[in-house]
Amino acid sequence: MSTEPSVPQRLYGDIAPGLADLTDRVLFGEVWERPGMCKRDRSLITVASLVAGYRHNELPGHARRALANGVTREDLVELAIHLAFYGGWPVANSAVPILRAVFAEIDGASK
Repeated sequence: MSTEPSVPQRLYGDIAPGLADLTDRVLFGEVWERPGMCKRDRSLITVASLVAGYRHNELPGHARRALANGVTREDLVELAIHLAFYGGWPVANSAVPILRAVFAEIDGASK
C-alpha cells in the first residue's frame, strides 16, 4: 500500500476528510473497480460527462487519468468534436483549451 496521500487527500483532505475518504473508497475504490466495464471506457464516459456538464475543475485530472487508462489524445479530441453537436458548440470550445493544457503539461513532464 502506498504511503503517498491520494489525489483527493492532497486536494481537500485537510478541510473535507470525509469527502476525500468517500472519494477514495467508494468512487475510485468501488465504482471505478467494478468488473462490468474497463477503465478506458469509464474514462471516456467520465470525460464526456465532464465536458458536457462544463465541469472544468475536474476535467484536467480526468483527462490525465483517461490517458493513463489507454484513451488516446486523438480519442479525447474526437470526443470534444462529437460533443460539439450533442452537447453544444460551447462545451467543445471550452474543453479543447483544457485538453491542450493537459497535453502540454504531459509533454513538459516527459522531457
